[in-house]
Amino acid sequence: MTFDVTIPVLNEAETLDRQVRILYAFLQQHFPEKGQWRIVIADNGSTDDTRAIAEKLCAELAELRLVRVPEKGVGLALKTSWTQSDADMVGYMDLDLATDLPHFIQAYNALATEGFDLVYGTRLHRRSRVIGRTLKREITSRVFNLMLKMYLGVRFSDGMCGFKWLRRDLVQPLMDGGAVSNGWFFSTELLTVAEWKGLKMCELPVKWTDDTTGSKVNIPRLAKQYIQAMRVLKGKKE
Repeated sequence: MTFDVTIPVLNEAETLDRQVRILYAFLQQHFPEKGQWRIVIADNGSTDDTRAIAEKLCAELAELRLVRVPEKGVGLALKTSWTQSDADMVGYMDLDLATDLPHFIQAYNALATEGFDLVYGTRLHRRSRVIGRTLKREITSRVFNLMLKMYLGVRFSDGMCGFKWLRRDLVQPLMDGGAVSNGWFFSTELLTVAEWKGLKMCELPVKWTDDTTGSKVNIPRLAKQYIQAMRVLKGKKE
């Protein structure tokens, strides 16, 4: 099974080279078959040296590809990357590699050999291990996921974890079903629409190391966007 790993980036010149090389070495070790995988750097309109560094990496490493996304938005970056992909499986990870990399092997096996349609990481399972998370972020995450369950009636435990994988042939049906946000909410929409459609979903407890030092997330603004997006999504179901 071939797969593309998309990494959305915005002004990540400081860490891009190092983090991509870490992921590249891991995939090369565990998936040595030539042509089986590709890392896609989806640049959301960076204004620093991110694009130049990405281009240099792509010139050096054959399994890398740069996708230029004209506007900001994680959802837009993922939709742009995934709809251009020809891999059997697509997914994404945050550049900080907060999710422990060995979990990728579990996610791959769930799709390739265990018959699942979609795999999502969760930090809220009793077997999950979360390191370095602030109380503010923990409360925000739990409140948000509780809102999802109460308002949208979903059962998945963690809609915000930046570690999701699915069969590529399901991308367009999920978008048609309501996964349309250009922002962070897109990954939650994927799970919601997948659950509504009755797809076989694998919940994967993960080891997660929070990186709050370089966080660009404005929680109040993000919460407002999420609430508005939830209303729109619920309207599509009704």
